[in-house]
Amino acid sequence: MREAFGNRIGSQLPGRAELQLNTTLGERLATPLIAENRRTHQTGAQPEPDAGLKRALKPVDLVFLGVGAIVGVGIFVLTGQAAAVYAGPAVVLSFVFAGLSCGCAALCYSEMAAMIPVSGSAYSYARAALGETVAWIIGWDLILEYSLASATVSVGWSGYVLSFLTEIGIRIPARFASAPFAYGGTAAHRWMTTGALVNGPAVFIALLTTLLLVLGIRASARFNTLLVLIKVGVVVTFILAGLSSIHPANWHPFIPANTGQFGHYGWSGIFRGAAVVFVAYIGFDAVSTVAQETESPQRSIPIGIIGSLIVCTVLYVLMAAVLTGLIPYHLLNRPEPIAAGIDATKLFWLTPIVKIGAIAGLTSVILVMMVGQSRIAWTMATDGLLPRWFARLHPHLRTPYASTLVAGLVVALAGGLLPIDILAEMVSIGTLFAFAVVCMGVWILRHKRPELDRPFRVRGGPVVPLVGVTSCLYLMASLPFATWLRMFVWMLIGLVIYFTYARRHSRGG
Repeated sequence: MREAFGNRIGSQLPGRAELQLNTTLGERLATPLIAENRRTHQTGAQPEPDAGLKRALKPVDLVFLGVGAIVGVGIFVLTGQAAAVYAGPAVVLSFVFAGLSCGCAALCYSEMAAMIPVSGSAYSYARAALGETVAWIIGWDLILEYSLASATVSVGWSGYVLSFLTEIGIRIPARFASAPFAYGGTAAHRWMTTGALVNGPAVFIALLTTLLLVLGIRASARFNTLLVLIKVGVVVTFILAGLSSIHPANWHPFIPANTGQFGHYGWSGIFRGAAVVFVAYIGFDAVSTVAQETESPQRSIPIGIIGSLIVCTVLYVLMAAVLTGLIPYHLLNRPEPIAAGIDATKLFWLTPIVKIGAIAGLTSVILVMMVGQSRIAWTMATDGLLPRWFARLHPHLRTPYASTLVAGLVVALAGGLLPIDILAEMVSIGTLFAFAVVCMGVWILRHKRPELDRPFRVRGGPVVPLVGVTSCLYLMASLPFATWLRMFVWMLIGLVIYFTYARRHSRGG
């Protein structure tokens, strides 16, 4: 069996010289634990039971993981907010621009993931191309990104669950059904209290997902596949059923006139909407975080990244067009916009189907985002940049249970206490920053290490990476100053931790 395993891995690599070059790069950027895992998979040696994560995922699992992460927050939550506040019916164009920018980043991720098939995603790629300091900044950014992404979706999940429970006669007290804090106001944006204590359903789903992830990646992947099948079926059903109830008048004007404030309708609103919904595309990034739990990652990871992105972009555009045709865009600023569209157009037979599909779909997003967050923290801990406790694996389940438990608690607190708009904007700026660094890393590594074997290579020379960097930076510039300020504070905290702890404990710096 060990010989067969070694032959199967070896057959995917071009030759001994290229294998040695990639091994050297992997050992330089990764921890001794990751380097040992790579050595065992390249030579066919059987790893020790506690040597690393369990390789159990196939290409189809990765596509479902990608779709599981991507289809959810964009369709079931953020479509309404982006249309109502920023772009109007032109939110369709916001999804197109975000998808094109994300496509450049996805191609760059595929090249990096095939060349450096280790867990850690953009953190590991930045360490290979730009050094440890930049890698720490990206890793710290990714921890925030995945945590708040999970929290954002948990708030949307809560909205759909509360709506569904109300229909069947179950009412949760208001003080346990929403965040105690809100950010907004008529004249100037400011923090306010809502009178609630905690968003109970958001906390519940975060803790339940944490438990499932601790039990094992294979069980989690199977559960995710079931959820994805349910939600994609529901999305397609809603699109087909909604076509006959569209009111074309709701699309006029397609691009509402700008209010005089940047980012509120007009073309600036379209681009700000693209920046906000960009969070809906981070599923392919999560695919790259499970490289060390994937069979034949150099082939499987690009398939999962690109395949899931194509499927989901098409679904997003169609759903945005139908939803804004069903109901005036200014009525969509709520956690469950699809439910609002159904209620307004009297398609009541769709109500329970869509709400159940949304609940299942958002559950899969939370699941995949928390996988990504825990694997990022695990990789950074094995590199010595985070306390070693985060790198602990369960002795029997071989899951990073310590980092998963911490991720679950952070997501539960954020989802239970913070409003969805603040969470979404923070996730978007973190995602865009990570994507820009990966695109730049592809261009830099082609100059620094042109001899490396690249099983998947982005065509067009430096054009795609540079377009990816430029588009990501432009979308970041479209976000509010307050979001930049919060990002700066988070990064400042990260730099303090890096220079006072992480740099001194690094195992590869």
